[in-house]
Amino acid sequence: VQLAESGGGLVQAGDSLRLSCAVSGVTFNIRTMGWFRQAPGKEREFVAGISWSRGGTYYADSVKGRFAISRDNDKNVLSLQMNSLKPDDTAVYYCAASRTAVGAESVAQYVGWGQGTQVTVSS
Repeated sequence: VQLAESGGGLVQAGDSLRLSCAVSGVTFNIRTMGWFRQAPGKEREFVAGISWSRGGTYYADSVKGRFAISRDNDKNVLSLQMNSLKPDDTAVYYCAASRTAVGAESVAQYVGWGQGTQVTVSS
């Protein structure tokens, strides 16, 4: 599977941003898609996940109520709508694919990764 993120940028606190991830290649065995982020000097952390077939979603507590993950199976696009952004949301955001059932939150459960897109939130 090949993944390519887009949509990052520099915004102010309180603004919104929408990230997209184009999914291509072998996709028939993907069960879960997720968004992760990695801030400088920190480990990569789970942000949000979605069942590729059924659309069920789950989120990290830090973004619950502010971020929304979605997918368009016809266009093979994964999205992350980010609202009420905070400076702590500043990171490189990655989309990732997993063959694990919904609920996968660890990096090790994901087998395909995009190159990442930078999101910077100024105060």
